Amino acid sequence: MDNAGRARRRGTSLTPAERCSYTAPVSSSSDRALRATGTVAACVCAAFCEGFDLQAAGVAAAGIAAEFRPTPEQLGTFFSASSLGLFAGALIGGRLSDSLGRKRTLIIAIALFGLFSILTTLAGDIQMLAWIRLATGTGLGGALPNLLALVNESSAPTRRRANVALMYCGMPFGGALASLLSMVSAPEHWRWIFAAGGAAPLLLAPAMVWLVCESPQFAQRSRVPSTARMPRSGSVVAIFEAGRAVPTLLLWISSFLGLLILYLLLSWLPTLLVGSGFSKAEAAGAQVAFNVGAGLAALLLGQLLESRFRHVTVLVTFIAVPLTVLALSKSPHLLVLVVVVVFALGCAVVGAQSFLYAVAPGCYPTTIRGVGMGAVVAIGRLGSIVGPKLGGMLKAAGHGSAQLLMDILPLVVLGSVVALAFWGWISRAASAETPAEAARGIGDH
Repeated sequence: MDNAGRARRRGTSLTPAERCSYTAPVSSSSDRALRATGTVAACVCAAFCEGFDLQAAGVAAAGIAAEFRPTPEQLGTFFSASSLGLFAGALIGGRLSDSLGRKRTLIIAIALFGLFSILTTLAGDIQMLAWIRLATGTGLGGALPNLLALVNESSAPTRRRANVALMYCGMPFGGALASLLSMVSAPEHWRWIFAAGGAAPLLLAPAMVWLVCESPQFAQRSRVPSTARMPRSGSVVAIFEAGRAVPTLLLWISSFLGLLILYLLLSWLPTLLVGSGFSKAEAAGAQVAFNVGAGLAALLLGQLLESRFRHVTVLVTFIAVPLTVLALSKSPHLLVLVVVVVFALGCAVVGAQSFLYAVAPGCYPTTIRGVGMGAVVAIGRLGSIVGPKLGGMLKAAGHGSAQLLMDILPLVVLGSVVALAFWGWISRAASAETPAEAARGIGDH
């Protein structure tokens, strides 16, 4: 007997947990849409909290440096610590997602990164700080693959890319709030940033028990007939089978290089701007512009990916990434101009990453979508580990801001080329689909 039958038998309504696991009849389209909207909205809030916490390290760096006096290499290790945790967390969270479910794994991950973010405020030296950020990153890493899979699977076929991009835009807006908080607080109060970054997810996690509904596709995965040839749930090998090897490898390379550049900029941009002669407040303002541009670009890109302008949009986005990096390296010492360029840089870099996350879930069937997205996020996190360390090495070698940006430009160009090759594969695969297959998504057949 299903949940609805049990509720009728005992003469009560569905409990919140039963209601979110219950698959409504086909006629209840308005109820399904309402539950999907609540799930997507809660996931946007979770992404906002994750974005705040991910950028907390970069915006708190000035206060941390003043208190602990770390070397550039130590500071780079601190920046990379959470990314190392993100790598492990993404693999674990993605695998658990295909067995325990998207909702349950997501809530556990959010509670973990909230708890460890609070504990960051107790760090007494740079080494302890790095270890706690490693643990925080594990929770953060487990959340993102589940956010991507849950939003994709809870959305209508014509809204999947747009809703995933909508969810992802919460991350740069969360980062913008972290930058604003650093502008109004003294550097010695850097612990406040991590306290705020931990309190919000700890409040959100119990609320998501009531607000978030499990993915309908995940809930129905056991009902898929054997003739559908769906791979075994959580199979790592399956992400390379049935023609998925090429797009998976292209996606991994794109994600690695994209997050290498993104996290190098997020971690070192305020420091680079201060080193170029701007004040801490001006550098924080530019960081806010980067995040606002990133969030707006993710919102717009998601809508355009569902329109007839999607090919032009993708091409313009990936051409803009190296051009904006080059423009920032050549910008004169004028605050207004630098803020405009940084805003455009945020649009391009995060817009490119939101494209990858919006399109990637469609490459994998439901039974391996969690592990597939976990692998994509994990490989990207390797790039986010390398990026801050690379920035630290270049700074330690005496490279100024302009030279450092020129040093990474070849990697930026390579990332754009590989991402465009991935989009070409996706477009060819989509053009070969039947209408029924298109309604399910590339990965669901």
